[in-house]
Amino acid sequence: MPLNEYLQKHRPALIQSKSFTTETSYAQQPTDMSYAIDAIQDHAAVKSIIRSFQDLGYLAADLDPLGITTKDRISKIEKWKVDSKFYKRGLDKRLDEQFLVPHNTFIGPEKMVLKDIIHRCEEIYTGHIGTEYRYINDYDKIRWIRQKLETPGSGVLSKEKKIKLWERLVRTTVFEAFLARKWSSEKRFGIEGCEVLIPALKEVIDQCTSFGVENYIIGMSHRGRLNTLVNVCRKPLHQLFAHFIGLEPAEVGAGDVKYHLGTSVKVMNRANNKLIKVSMVANASHLEHVNPVCQGKCRAQQFFAGDRTGSLVMPILIHGDSSFCGQGIVFESIQLSDLPHFSTKGNVHFVINNQIGFTTDPRFYRSSPMCTDVARVMNAPIFHVNADDPEAVYHVCRIAAEWRKTFQKCVVIDLVCYRRMGHNEIDEPAFTQPLMYKMIRSKPPVLHDYTAKLIKEGVITKEREKQYVAEYDKILEDGLAASKKETHVKLTHWLDSPWVGFFKGKDKYEVRSTGVDEKTLKFIGEAFSSPPPAELKFVTHKGIDRILKQRMEMVQKRTIDWSLGEALAIGSLLKEGIHVQFTGQDVERGTFSHRHHVLHHQEVDKVTFNPLKNLFPDQATYSICNSSLSENAVLGFQLGYSTHNPKCLVMWEAQFGDFANTAQAMIDTFVTSGQTKWYRQAGLVMLLPHGFEGMGPEHSSARIERYLNLCDDDPETAPPLEDPKFAIKHLFDVNIILANPTTPANIFHLWRRQLYLNFRKPCIIFTPKFILRLPEARSSFDDMVEGTFFQPVYPDKDVPSGAKKLMFCSGKVYYELMEERAKRKLVKDIALVRLEQLCPFPYDLVKKELDKYPDAEIVWAQEEHKYQGPWAFVEYRLNHLLQKKKQVRYAGRPVSASTAAGNKYLHVKENEAFIKEAMLV
Repeated sequence: MPLNEYLQKHRPALIQSKSFTTETSYAQQPTDMSYAIDAIQDHAAVKSIIRSFQDLGYLAADLDPLGITTKDRISKIEKWKVDSKFYKRGLDKRLDEQFLVPHNTFIGPEKMVLKDIIHRCEEIYTGHIGTEYRYINDYDKIRWIRQKLETPGSGVLSKEKKIKLWERLVRTTVFEAFLARKWSSEKRFGIEGCEVLIPALKEVIDQCTSFGVENYIIGMSHRGRLNTLVNVCRKPLHQLFAHFIGLEPAEVGAGDVKYHLGTSVKVMNRANNKLIKVSMVANASHLEHVNPVCQGKCRAQQFFAGDRTGSLVMPILIHGDSSFCGQGIVFESIQLSDLPHFSTKGNVHFVINNQIGFTTDPRFYRSSPMCTDVARVMNAPIFHVNADDPEAVYHVCRIAAEWRKTFQKCVVIDLVCYRRMGHNEIDEPAFTQPLMYKMIRSKPPVLHDYTAKLIKEGVITKEREKQYVAEYDKILEDGLAASKKETHVKLTHWLDSPWVGFFKGKDKYEVRSTGVDEKTLKFIGEAFSSPPPAELKFVTHKGIDRILKQRMEMVQKRTIDWSLGEALAIGSLLKEGIHVQFTGQDVERGTFSHRHHVLHHQEVDKVTFNPLKNLFPDQATYSICNSSLSENAVLGFQLGYSTHNPKCLVMWEAQFGDFANTAQAMIDTFVTSGQTKWYRQAGLVMLLPHGFEGMGPEHSSARIERYLNLCDDDPETAPPLEDPKFAIKHLFDVNIILANPTTPANIFHLWRRQLYLNFRKPCIIFTPKFILRLPEARSSFDDMVEGTFFQPVYPDKDVPSGAKKLMFCSGKVYYELMEERAKRKLVKDIALVRLEQLCPFPYDLVKKELDKYPDAEIVWAQEEHKYQGPWAFVEYRLNHLLQKKKQVRYAGRPVSASTAAGNKYLHVKENEAFIKEAMLV
């Protein structure tokens, strides 16, 4: 706006400003215009002062209970005096002068004395709360935060609130003291130094429950976990104390340490007199890896509750300072927060910022000014708060809860605190932080100071303090007494996702056909192979038209390729009311352009068509979307999604199987070991493209050997082979299913079998690339109709029992071996048997093939290098079945440090060499 227009608009207010009422007479001034300009500049300077506090106040805030870090940051805030022209305008000599309060603040009335303006800004922005929010790219949100922070009296607690806060602090503190007294040498990773976490969690839950939230899903690591289980989730004390006693587990499984366990409980929220459900997701020691699992579980719960706005279900994620800024999984998870298919409509993040990472100081574990700077990328406000000021913590908790309700966006509460003990209770922290721990040991707990404050205010009395502490201590003692009556630790008490009624009345060893009637198969196949309806005027790509025409021709001939096998599995499950959730990088089209579940209008942007979403009027929801370029977090998200409800097919596909190695921690600690540690089943499907086609070491191998090494299949403990239910019992016993299918019919049955079992197992499938369109790899409707099943082993039906060589293999190498065998006219001499399922190992079916060819040489052929691929796994199992009568021989690539040759010439030569060796008879 030009200056003249500005003056005309604001002249009345400016004339009333204190800047115009000096002792000098108006007549002595050069012009009305010059004084107006001075007034504007004064107003701008005052506005700049306030803006400096809003922008940078958090750097000078009194956040550290120990007073260590504030001193290092205080000099940075001094720049506000320069930026605001504080001295240039002479404002340092006009502190008692009255100025208009700018419209961009809510600190007080329309006019305020300058020193009062500065004092209010200091209270709000450089006291025990430091707020970062000016980077948010939405003015309405910025203004909203200002109003919540700056409105006078907004942080004042009622007497009742103070008493409730104090009682929660008592329970938190006394609980930790009780554990320390009873089990002084046990690791418990207590919350001492950040006791305010528990009241903070309770306050967020109280506020959000008043807004209508009914389900809370908590993800956190070990620090303060036991206290959270007891005082937030209200886990029965005797169940927790039984773990300290060290009782024998009642169920089969490895179990886990007590500070990794999860739970799911329904409790009465007394503040609102409402029944709510609180779940804590079981977590491994990989700290932040629980975050996407929690987000996925929350998203699934929102889906099944029809909660599109996040008003019924919400996640609470609790982090450590060094892990929040140090681990890549945090950034990956944060990037999911606002993606349409991953958003949970706002995560409430707490950071237990005890200013140390095990033994490492902040100056060595982060480059950023704050440990929470990573959260800026999601436009979340960050409230830093001194954990020794419980009332300030309550204030930001209320704002955080309102923020989520209002905007359905994430928010971060950084509890700046300290760690009273070492990393664990038997650790000596003074070895590495002597001065810090000298200060900590001389510092009373926050409860001591807050109790003294409330006694001084007349809110509580010393008698009440003694009485309440004694009451809670008795509750703890009674819980301990009850735990001593327990005879076993029950893993079922610690389920974070109890599937109520799913297992009831079901035979876990029931085997059902996964086939579908041909009429349904034909209907789905034709719908999937048809262009979008004409009335949509949807313009498809010419290449898509060609693909659809080829699919339709196959359907008419009752044959299917890989893409049709996938579509028929998904479509038939949707017809049966099974929700399908499918994501990964480029899954809509498929990395190798075979799937095309989402078609794109060629002339109108953002217009798409998914033929599988509208097959039947009452079908279930099909959710397919391309994910962010993340493996670890997206896999964790899908795992969490799969744990909420057993009646959905949840799949994650890697762009190439090789890329799953960036999710190895999630695979090791959650996917493959979750059931034995936490008694939690999950039916997640992982699709890992695998196959050697000369594309080099990062685009060839899904590392089959790694997954085989993670399975607990053992021929010594497998059910008896003569048991008619051997296959299903063995399937139930193992921890994961590993399959390497080579036909569309088998991928169809594999996906459907995940829902037809009366239990759930993670299923890791090594999917092909070369055979996606291979004519020889097509299946018939006959392989998929009612009465058909997944085939763990494909025998060689054309080779008589007199064959000279019995060759086992797995994966697409079968087609190369079959082609070479035909060229060499060795069809009668070499029997080729495919293993479609590697774990559980099909001992019964493999033995049947061994018995069929008693005089044949036994060979295992693979395209992977020796000691990679299935060789090491199958060698032991084949020899176990042979019982020293024979030894299986290897035919494949030699050992290699790399998974595959990057040089095309080497790839071809290696392939020719091992296939030639395999054909020797």
